[in-house]
Amino acid sequence: MSHKGRKDRGVVVCISGLTASGKSTVARMLAKRYNLNYYSGGGMLKEVAVEMGYSPGGEDWWGTEDGKRFLKERLRNFEYDRIVDQKLLKKAEEGNVVLDSWTMPWLLDFGFKIWIDAPLEVRAERLSRRNKIPIDEALKSLKEKDETTRKIYKELYGINLGFDFSPFHVVIDNSNLNVEETFSVLCEVLDRIVFKRGV
Repeated sequence: MSHKGRKDRGVVVCISGLTASGKSTVARMLAKRYNLNYYSGGGMLKEVAVEMGYSPGGEDWWGTEDGKRFLKERLRNFEYDRIVDQKLLKKAEEGNVVLDSWTMPWLLDFGFKIWIDAPLEVRAERLSRRNKIPIDEALKSLKEKDETTRKIYKELYGINLGFDFSPFHVVIDNSNLNVEETFSVLCEVLDRIVFKRGV
């Protein structure tokens, strides 16, 4: 995997990982640290949901009844995801971005790609703390979300989300790392490999 396009587009970093892996928080931190623009596939999908008459709000919306209805609607119409991906592809072409996305690592042939990994049980504990919900409810919510998300991208692009790591330059298991520690490790990686600092 090359860093093709870095010189003419500026830096493009893709962060991916399943729900409650910490990818969005770390992606925003990296964007701030390196003065890059941050764009989220989930955020853009919520914009599409608003246009459809939904009222998404906060990180927890996907687990609400309203959010689950929208997920079912997405399964019936993949056009919403295609719209989001076209928007993200345009942002990637502009460069100097951190993209928080499930699809961009597969759809882009340039950029530096990171997968943040964490087992279901660890993610459920995080979701339980974050949303102040029982652990069994968090587990159920994540299983449904993972299954739906995987189905959408498998049918849409043939992506095996969470199983195929071939597009990624770095895969980091943050089961035993907090957000700050994950951020610190990724800064060291980006400093040396992408920004060529301290080399």
